[in-house]
Amino acid sequence: MAKTTTLLWAIAGVLFLALAGVAAYKALPILNPEVGGMAPLDTDCDLRAGACRSDLPGGGQISFAIKTPGIPLVKPLDLEVRLSGVEASKVEVDFVGIGMNMGFNRPRLDARGDGVFAGTGMLPVCVRVAMEWEARVLITSPRGLLAAPFRFITVKDGVVLPGGER
Repeated sequence: MAKTTTLLWAIAGVLFLALAGVAAYKALPILNPEVGGMAPLDTDCDLRAGACRSDLPGGGQISFAIKTPGIPLVKPLDLEVRLSGVEASKVEVDFVGIGMNMGFNRPRLDARGDGVFAGTGMLPVCVRVAMEWEARVLITSPRGLLAAPFRFITVKDGVVLPGGER
């Protein structure tokens, strides 16, 4: 009886590991998609001041804006992407914490026509007073998956950083 129970637990363990492996294999492309071209990061971009623009690899341009003033945490953010010179079947914004894993956060934007995509996203709560983020805009196009990174900083409500930035 004890041998049978041990054998059943061993089989259950092997099946669990196999299932976990298949799930990880299937989820990997979703979590880390293979990017065919990456736009350069514009370090002078300030999403708090307005839309930022970048040239896409292979031609075309992107404009990205977080239209919600102050870019607050745990509140809906109005997002807008404008594309020119590139067709897109899907546009997503992957929010990535710089220096801290903040989990999977990739809202899909809706096509509004004429290369405009818009939607709502939300940043999770963060324990840091100030947090640096990258909004990686992912564009599914006939040329493959294109990406454009845009960096910004969030600050907890009521905190004023040196230089008066909130």
